Amino acid sequence: MIRFWEDRGVSAEVEGRLSAGQRRALIERLVTEQGAVQVEELAASLAVTPSTIRRDLQLLTDQGKLARTYGGAMPASSAEPSLGQRTALASAEKDRIAAWAADQVSIGDTLILDAGTTTGNLAHRLRDRSGLTVITNSVMALTELVDADPVQVVSLAGELRHISQGFVGPLAELTLSRVTADKAFLGADGLDSRHGICEASLLQTRLKEQMIAQSREVFILADSSKLGAKPFNAWAPLPATWTLVTDTNADETDLAPFRCLAGVTIITV
Repeated sequence: MIRFWEDRGVSAEVEGRLSAGQRRALIERLVTEQGAVQVEELAASLAVTPSTIRRDLQLLTDQGKLARTYGGAMPASSAEPSLGQRTALASAEKDRIAAWAADQVSIGDTLILDAGTTTGNLAHRLRDRSGLTVITNSVMALTELVDADPVQVVSLAGELRHISQGFVGPLAELTLSRVTADKAFLGADGLDSRHGICEASLLQTRLKEQMIAQSREVFILADSSKLGAKPFNAWAPLPATWTLVTDTNADETDLAPFRCLAGVTIITV
């Protein structure tokens, strides 16, 4: 990755003097050639902060040149990344977020777990908890809990989205309409203070909106690369009161739009 710049005759000294436009042009070229980039690697290669790279990626995304992914970006024409691809991205950050979320779960809770890698990580941490009921549309969470005898599991079965390994559609919505939960833990492809939770399909956002409506408390688990990201055009509105759980790579520029919202609690781990 770092060799990319040297191969094109860009020395370390020059990297630090690149204009914003030159830097974004290099990032766009790398994404085209490599197929994906990561924020931390770009920041190290270009001698700028991760928050600067995230702003670059967001601008290029807004211009339709890139699509944001977990922890980086890919060509705008690329398909939605699979669950397997997402698992390897921002894994340390997701571990911390899932660990914090697990600490919020009490004996006797009924939980809704959304489909996604961070919520799957959370499910793994709940395997030995007694007195829990977990309602989920996530194949990953179901796999983690399939032999977890202390946990009562309710599956929101419906139409399987193979790429995200989550059930969606009318059957999942019908099951969800019959239950309520103490806490919902939701993932996101992107999170915007104005538009809400971004996903690849309207079926996903519709189910998330219903998960929010059926829950007393809502936690949105989103690593810092998701904040302000708009990789797709389907949105679920944010609830009136909720908790954003993100990682310490989020700087004040990332968090400021959410601090302006009423009813949100922000946790960084």
